[in-house]
Amino acid sequence: MRIETIIKALADPTRLRIMRLLSTMELAVGELAHVLGQSQPRVSRHIAILCDAGLAERRREGSWVFLRQAISEHGAVSLEREVARMLAAGESDDPAFAEICAADRRHLAEIRQSRERHAADYFARHAAEWDRLRAMLVPAEEIEAALVDALGQGEAGPAGLGQLLDIGTGTGRIAELLAGAADHVVAVDKSPEMLRLARARLQALPATSVELVQGDFSALPLPDASFDTVIFHQVLHYAQEPAYALGEAARVCRAGGRIAIVDLATHSREELRDRHAHARLGFSDEQVQDMLTAHGFKPTATRTLSDGELPVKIWTATRIANPVTTLQPSARRAASSSSKARAN
Repeated sequence: MRIETIIKALADPTRLRIMRLLSTMELAVGELAHVLGQSQPRVSRHIAILCDAGLAERRREGSWVFLRQAISEHGAVSLEREVARMLAAGESDDPAFAEICAADRRHLAEIRQSRERHAADYFARHAAEWDRLRAMLVPAEEIEAALVDALGQGEAGPAGLGQLLDIGTGTGRIAELLAGAADHVVAVDKSPEMLRLARARLQALPATSVELVQGDFSALPLPDASFDTVIFHQVLHYAQEPAYALGEAARVCRAGGRIAIVDLATHSREELRDRHAHARLGFSDEQVQDMLTAHGFKPTATRTLSDGELPVKIWTATRIANPVTTLQPSARRAASSSSKARAN
């Protein structure tokens, strides 16, 4: 019986503390061990029990393992909702437990500061190359304002993004920008380093509002037809085979959902291949619209932002209900392996 498994899993003070910490933010195993003041192997044993009971979820990013709470007071499963509410009520109504939880959360400030220091160090190391690239581009504020405006079109309006997928989230800026207009955000990136930067940026958001996932845009580790809005922000030019990425976007986008692609217009700056690993030197309207149409999207609008040396385009489209040809799982895995081999 699942109820018996859940009750046994929660029958330990450390595991109760872990669940309340995970209700605040996603944490690495080492970060949890630091907050709890216990050894990492011991914390890992507690985590295994919680995961086996379906109360928490592990996610590996490179050599790190992150944990998130798998239940919510607003979840679809009534048992999980009630367990989440019970844990919240336990902290609210039990002064001794509340004091322990408050002390644990104070330690989270150290975790947040450590993440922010890591992000600052990263940008300090790469400041020169980022500055050179930014000097060529349309100002970020102008691009973001145009993206928000483009997503505001249609019946749903600007606050109707629903389940949002940010593919190639990088530092998490777009996820941060759009989180308030979405029911839930999943931010995907192939790079564990980028996900650490995104985690530092997004850690002030409610733990249940955003989820970070490591994955390749040509083989997304996500279920079919699960998102209302899909975003590619300055990421498609890294794809050796952009059609694979858009095929995956079509697979995970619901009928009637929207896609927005923000990327460079066609250009001839070959140095971007070597300095910044760009696989494609921008895209023409015809290229993008043909790929969107081939994968079951109906193009709706194209915008051009020209206030930079390299113009930026925003293409939007709506997912139509007709079935489309997408990559089979084996082909997606092959594409991902090929992409990784080229990167190495």
